[in-house]
Amino acid sequence: MVFELKPFDELKVDPKNKKRIAYFYDSDVGNYAYGAAHPMKPHRIRMAHSLIMNYGLYKKMEIYRAKPATRQEMCQFHTDEYVDFLSRVTPDNLDMFIKEQAKFNVGDDCPVFDGLFEFCSISGGGSMEGAARLNRGKCDIAINYAGGLHHAKKSESSGFCYVNDIVLGIIELLRYHPRVLYIDTDVHHGDGVEEAFYTTDRVMTCSFHKYGEFFPGTGELRDIGVGKGKYHAVNVPLRDGIDDATYKSIFEPVIKRIMDWYQPSAIVLQCGGDSLSGDKLERGHLKLV
Repeated sequence: MVFELKPFDELKVDPKNKKRIAYFYDSDVGNYAYGAAHPMKPHRIRMAHSLIMNYGLYKKMEIYRAKPATRQEMCQFHTDEYVDFLSRVTPDNLDMFIKEQAKFNVGDDCPVFDGLFEFCSISGGGSMEGAARLNRGKCDIAINYAGGLHHAKKSESSGFCYVNDIVLGIIELLRYHPRVLYIDTDVHHGDGVEEAFYTTDRVMTCSFHKYGEFFPGTGELRDIGVGKGKYHAVNVPLRDGIDDATYKSIFEPVIKRIMDWYQPSAIVLQCGGDSLSGDKLERGHLKLV
């Protein structure tokens, strides 16, 4: 396969077609910590908010504090037993949940920390309320930097993720939208979201990710969905070292073909920063996407 390398186009903004942007931020999110040595740092969300304020980007959007997701709302996707565990377990009573820790994959990657359930509630609430505002026509774009936790499964934590806010947001979008497209540019495969909608044609998932001996080890080209969902899962496995121009030459035609064929009425984008070359966790491959 031959790729034509092209530079990134200049961003062209039509001043007559301003998008209404709803940005969701809860200052409490920076109070939670997975642990001193853990690479997941929720306080970075607070740092990002500080940059948004100091660079004046807030002038281009409306800022909201979402209502935290409730247990009942989480159970629209996750099992009652799993959500109940998340709501009750703490570092102090961890010894009471030995079996549950193994069952729900709680451990080094997904530790129990103070305020775990509250953190999940903030993340889930932002994505759900963002989707609800889109449904009501109150905004054109909704942003939740506390979200994007795409590895969480129906009854299992995974890859630093406990509650899959993306799935909860898509479920909300499906109340009004017949077809939703999910695009994942995180360096890791968006396995949790793909698995949630693998058998339906109402959600199409497309993941661009590093593949090989690399977490979570899923996302082959031949993984395309099953049943009604057949041909509604697209995986683009990539090798280490891809540059911006090559990535663009793959990304743009794939997404254009999907848009033309599927014609979604809503798009959800998970843009994990670990695909960037300066990321300290995974030292990704891109300088600018």
